[in-house]
Amino acid sequence: MITNTELEHKGNLYPSGLISFEHDQDTINFITKNGVRLQITVLRDNMLRFRYSTNGIFENDFSYAVDEEHPHGFNQLKIEDTETHVLITTEKFKCKIAKDDLRVGMYELDGRPILEDELGFHWEESFEFGGNFVKMSKTSREQENFFGLGDKPTNFNLKGKRMSLWNTDQYAYGKDTVELYKAVPFYMGLHSNLSYGIFFDNTFKTHFDFCHERRNVTSFWADGGEMNYYFIYGPQMADVLTTYTDLTGKPELPPMWALGFHQCKWSYYPESKVKEITSKFRELDFPCDAIYLDIDYMDGFRCFTWNKEYFPDPKRMVKELENDGFKTVAIIDPGIKIDLNYSIFKEGLENDYFCRRADGPYMRGKVWPGECYFPDFTNPEVREWWSGLYRELIGEIGVKGVWNDMNEPAVMEVPGKTFPFDVRHDYDGHPCSHRKAHNVYGMQMAKATYEGVKRFNFPKRPFIITRANYSGGQRYTSTWTGDNIASWEHLWLANVQIQRLCMSGMSFAGSDIGGFAEQPSGELYTRWLQLGVFHPFCRVHSSGDHGEQEPWFFGEEVLDISRKYVELRYQLLPYLYTTFYKYVAEGVPILKPLVYHDQEDVQTHYRADEFIFGNHILVCPIQEPNVQGRRMYIPRGKWYNFWNDKPVSGGREMWVDAPLDTIPVFIKEGAIIPKYPVQQYVDEKKLEQISLDIYYKLGKENSEFYEDSHDGYEYRQGIFSLRTFKLTGKTDEIILQQHKSGKYSAPYTTFKLKFHGLPFQIKKAFFENEEVPLKELQFDKDENTMIVNKDFSEIHLVG
Repeated sequence: MITNTELEHKGNLYPSGLISFEHDQDTINFITKNGVRLQITVLRDNMLRFRYSTNGIFENDFSYAVDEEHPHGFNQLKIEDTETHVLITTEKFKCKIAKDDLRVGMYELDGRPILEDELGFHWEESFEFGGNFVKMSKTSREQENFFGLGDKPTNFNLKGKRMSLWNTDQYAYGKDTVELYKAVPFYMGLHSNLSYGIFFDNTFKTHFDFCHERRNVTSFWADGGEMNYYFIYGPQMADVLTTYTDLTGKPELPPMWALGFHQCKWSYYPESKVKEITSKFRELDFPCDAIYLDIDYMDGFRCFTWNKEYFPDPKRMVKELENDGFKTVAIIDPGIKIDLNYSIFKEGLENDYFCRRADGPYMRGKVWPGECYFPDFTNPEVREWWSGLYRELIGEIGVKGVWNDMNEPAVMEVPGKTFPFDVRHDYDGHPCSHRKAHNVYGMQMAKATYEGVKRFNFPKRPFIITRANYSGGQRYTSTWTGDNIASWEHLWLANVQIQRLCMSGMSFAGSDIGGFAEQPSGELYTRWLQLGVFHPFCRVHSSGDHGEQEPWFFGEEVLDISRKYVELRYQLLPYLYTTFYKYVAEGVPILKPLVYHDQEDVQTHYRADEFIFGNHILVCPIQEPNVQGRRMYIPRGKWYNFWNDKPVSGGREMWVDAPLDTIPVFIKEGAIIPKYPVQQYVDEKKLEQISLDIYYKLGKENSEFYEDSHDGYEYRQGIFSLRTFKLTGKTDEIILQQHKSGKYSAPYTTFKLKFHGLPFQIKKAFFENEEVPLKELQFDKDENTMIVNKDFSEIHLVG
């Protein structure tokens, strides 16, 4: 591997002056005397794309990451040609390109620097593989910090770190493992209260140095391909992240059951064991929506088959599980067992769907079934075939979700744990080696799976989860952080990794609660579950090699505490579903690290223990054993302790009590939190009333509540309900206004309002400016609750 220093001292550093510069409506081209060409495209007022070629010829413009329907267009563009620079000015910022060496600088409209090239673009030819190692170096500003890069298991702030992106099967990985399961070459920089983003859309192995080698220089480079990156300006991190998520795409809404509690193990078999587990959940009144089948459900680990000894009638079993409120999720891996009596292998062989080595033989590797061939998921014809294979599993047997694993791709007992570099791929009509296709292999498998499940599960929504992914893969799938360990360090890592994934456009993410490898103590399991119920994806998963990990395994105390928190998640499902709607509609992350929530507060720049769940709930997990509390940072503003309604003022660190049955949770003042009654699974009960928890604020605050049928696609035809609540608090009165849009009509008719933190006792109530006796509202002055019609426009309560 070529190093950062070698690139800087051996590579071609500078063009030797500009020959020509030309532009059309949105694209500016620069050609230099030594053949380097730079193309800058203005995509939005806050986003530019940069492409560099060393021979004057650009590669075919193709990207798996970029959503073909991403919004683009700008309000203002001015291009000026001066003696020394070309100046590009949009509505948001300025870009200066030096004519002598093509160094680029980004500046605010008032001239303040945002990001400037250090050496800028340089490269070195790769004599072994052809093409170039391409490199970009930038000057880091004073006190600049960095965030992003997907699932990296390291400190949340990347300052001082050096990371590579090469999807790798890392069983029982540790803190600071350089390469993990995903490649998300996107990061955000923050300095002087200005935030920007860099998306380096290059699928080769990429590298990022955040002031590790030199304390005032950041750089990113790739082992091949093109220097092709996007610059996105904020100045708020929220603006950067939503623009990036717009660019790489947003998912559709998942079915609500996918947001419930899921139970998984390697492996639950035979059928009697599966039924024993699911029956125990119902017997103990412990909510659960999904049960997972790992590789042992298959016949000899052959994909799309069933072991008839373990599961003699899978269709009946899946139906019976569904009748009891459990959706079945089945694993599918990419390796296809070499077996001429196996129909799927024969189909793939006859149609030449498997990956080949450079000189023609099929790529052959050992995975769970033994020796396997591997479909080339970068070939659209192969993806279409793979999608069709889900007809029986989804359309006939009734499995509701698919779990893609080992798709980095992972290969056992070989150097590097994956395909050799010479393996060939179609790459959607742009043939290449595995060096280029490796990081998108899992993403394209997930895409094929998504299309198959969607086709055969229609009119219901698909649910897919994948281990390996690349930027843009969030359009098709959820994800998890892979084969972690039952340790306190990995509990800390899970907290950081999910926040990082949310800051990288992949919000539908979770960890293996309790740890996959080894066995957690009851205390560790409890603390991890308390965190996991506030993650977008909530699943317990463990290896069968290390004991049991069902919630009842650890005794009555752990069972009761675990049930309490899973029930809380089910109560908060309408709040989480609304948050997911904001992610799907606007690219707003589901979890918000404190630096995203308040980047002006420098205290947040190095904090990762605390996070905001949705817009209004502050969570701080307990990450050490044998403690009864901890110190945590409360963001600026006023917050209510969820457990006792005690208000606290933020912008400071404080001690919070946290015995084993308590995780620190605070609610932002002014918030309105919708809640469901506790259910054993989504839609178990017909909803007759929804609770709204209303937290007093002196001033104004807005909240939202999104609803639809919880599955299906009617919401795309406007059959949804979006309620916007506006709360106005005064010293002796509170006003609650509601605006509703959409055509969906929920089955319930009333809200139960519960007021928290009111500084006065309610004496009068006015609805639509008419006084209503408190008795008619079933007002309980001790609980501060009342019952109102769900379609009210304005409620005015006076002390």
